[in-house]
Amino acid sequence: MRFRSLGFRHFRNLADSLVPVDSSKVILVGENGQGKTNFLEALYVLCYGSSFKALNTRELITHGEKEFTLSAVVENDDGFQQQISFQFSEGKREILIDGREVKDRKELIYNIPCIVFSHDDIEFIRGTPENRRRFFDQTMSLYNPIFFDDLRRYRAVLRQRNAAIKSNFTSLIPLYDSQLAQNGLEIQKERIKAVREFNEIFPKLFKKVSQSEIDIHIIYRPSWGECSSVGDIERKLQKSFERDLRLQTTASGIHRDQFIVMQGSEVFSACGSTGQLRLASLIFRIAQVWSYRQKTQKDPILLMDDVLLELDVTKRGLFLNELGGYSQAFFTFLPDERYFTSLTDEDTLTYSVENGGFTAL
Repeated sequence: MRFRSLGFRHFRNLADSLVPVDSSKVILVGENGQGKTNFLEALYVLCYGSSFKALNTRELITHGEKEFTLSAVVENDDGFQQQISFQFSEGKREILIDGREVKDRKELIYNIPCIVFSHDDIEFIRGTPENRRRFFDQTMSLYNPIFFDDLRRYRAVLRQRNAAIKSNFTSLIPLYDSQLAQNGLEIQKERIKAVREFNEIFPKLFKKVSQSEIDIHIIYRPSWGECSSVGDIERKLQKSFERDLRLQTTASGIHRDQFIVMQGSEVFSACGSTGQLRLASLIFRIAQVWSYRQKTQKDPILLMDDVLLELDVTKRGLFLNELGGYSQAFFTFLPDERYFTSLTDEDTLTYSVENGGFTAL
């Protein structure tokens, strides 16, 4: 799977244009603020229907405009091409694949597998428990549609239960408890399995790239850890209902689970240096790539947003080696930044990025 071209109209600061990208490696070179990250963001929006930077889609519209459009030609592993477009206008989005409207974003998730590496990934290591839950849920959703469906159902029921608590409409609470328990237990089982598999990949990768013997691993602490059946969870929810009423929210459940990054017996964010935390966040993403590849036997598209800047030359080489195969990769660099010659073979496109415009080098 690879993008062959990418087009923008009224997107961020990017000039309205159509950019050829039919190479296994695409390198974007430019100063900060010129549009490199916005280019990667456009690709991500076409892959998932949302941004990895902005919470509100309106933020993606060029200042002074009222709508934006993205378009791309994508070639799959069998050599067949498809056209994808994303339009946002009057607060509504329209996503088309070969002229057919996509109603459910789930269809996008499994259409173009894409993994982004960004500076914000450090929050997976030092940020809130919600950040790590999001990372592991994303990792599992990439290869497990059943998990993705369970997660969506759980969140929908959780919203309904919380609304009932706030309005003191308690007659439906037993039904919500049963649905939360059923979906939540399946999610908990999958998370236990995913962390076990992640710990078979992540610690070894960190030691290899960091060239150290630091033992870093993940501990999973589920909110319903003492529960092994739907009935156990239902009873726990019933016992804690008075507390939920006082707090006006559901205080236990898989939305309260914790994934803790440990160095030996200590919490890594409390004892690791900023450089170590940054490196660990990059290894998180490599482990995500490995996990996806092992589960699907496919290579994802990678979006690398200035992340190599944080690494010395040796670690850059080790990092790139451990990435393994990918169907296509997009890299951003500063003008004077040194990047490996292995990234500039005959199947590489390099663009200079300035004021939202792209010039082939």
